[in-house]
Amino acid sequence: MARSTAREKGGIWETVKTVFWALLIAGVFRTLFFQPFWIPSGSMKDTLLIGDFLFVNKMAYGYSRHSCPFSLCPVSGRILGREPQRGDVVVFRHPTRGVDFVKRVIGLPGDTIQVTQGQVILNGQPVPQTPNGVFAEAKLPQGPGRNLPRCWNEPVAEGGLCEKQRFTETLPNGVEHDVLNILDDWPLDDTPVFTVPAGSYFFMGDNRDNSEDSRVPAVAGGLGFVPAEYLIGRADRIMFSAAGSSLLYFWTWRADRFFRAVH
Repeated sequence: MARSTAREKGGIWETVKTVFWALLIAGVFRTLFFQPFWIPSGSMKDTLLIGDFLFVNKMAYGYSRHSCPFSLCPVSGRILGREPQRGDVVVFRHPTRGVDFVKRVIGLPGDTIQVTQGQVILNGQPVPQTPNGVFAEAKLPQGPGRNLPRCWNEPVAEGGLCEKQRFTETLPNGVEHDVLNILDDWPLDDTPVFTVPAGSYFFMGDNRDNSEDSRVPAVAGGLGFVPAEYLIGRADRIMFSAAGSSLLYFWTWRADRFFRAVH
């Protein structure tokens, strides 16, 4: 009986050690290399859809205290830091809300940025936009929040075809990406001139009329400029995607988006 009890205790201890080392290895992997990130909103359509599941490349820009869960890394500033490129899709910690966001880098330190009638004016030059058809989706509740998408072709009944105007935007470094338009007179279609301070970045969502981004200053309750230390990593590839409110609903999986590169 004593031998059996000793073996049971030894087995329990081995299990505890296995779980401990597995969690430690997973934590180190998540902190240093790749962090999972699920897309909860439609601000980056049609590049990223609600229900896309990403692995964020945390090696791309180096490490800061926000590289660890709950921003607990004992790091001051950034180590092994590298600058993002204009057009990168980046996951970062919101400077005032303490939650993770994903947007596209539009402005680098020293840039001037203004939006006029929905077009980005970067360092005094309009960023070209070329019409690229429409982005269409069913007007149905999306994600766990069960929010209905907004449509350019309103009114659209629930279940109908919801369309948004699509344009291909070409940044000065040659990066091309699609942006969507819902309304021609959306308040953020016209902004003052912003000058990006040193060590910070200007972010915008691709779904321009449905994105909370750097066009709204932090003092007004928006995102504002994002300091480099808040960058977490670059969104490189969609690993999995589901259109339903749960990943278990296999009939809502979007197989055509599995392993798709993010541009």
